[in-house]
Amino acid sequence: MKKHISFFLISGLILFNFSCYYDQEIDLSEPLPDIPVDQTISFQSDIVPLFSQSGKDCTACHNGNVANPDLTGVNTYNNIISLIVAGDAEASEFYQKLPGNNHPISAGFVLNNDELALIKAWIDRGAENN
Repeated sequence: MKKHISFFLISGLILFNFSCYYDQEIDLSEPLPDIPVDQTISFQSDIVPLFSQSGKDCTACHNGNVANPDLTGVNTYNNIISLIVAGDAEASEFYQKLPGNNHPISAGFVLNNDELALIKAWIDRGAENN
């Protein structure tokens, strides 16, 4: 009987311990910050670095081997532009599936509201390859 009690107690503690895990989520009820209209957003300088930043490395999967689109190298813009409706981030598949919005699998991280706002503003302003 003692063995059964010990087994159930240990099993219960293990289950309880694993049930405390949760993914970091962004409160999307909080509106994205406004990016000033006079702020220039450069694809190469502002957007591309978001894909390979420390702790939020999209290129770990989106590298041409694991998942599409490939976000590495000089063809990044060409690889994502077909997923973008220039001038309308909300209608753009690329924007809709960013970690923090509705990424199809758990990326293990999310883009914060400032990063999402920057990408949204870039798309809404025409998604230029600059």
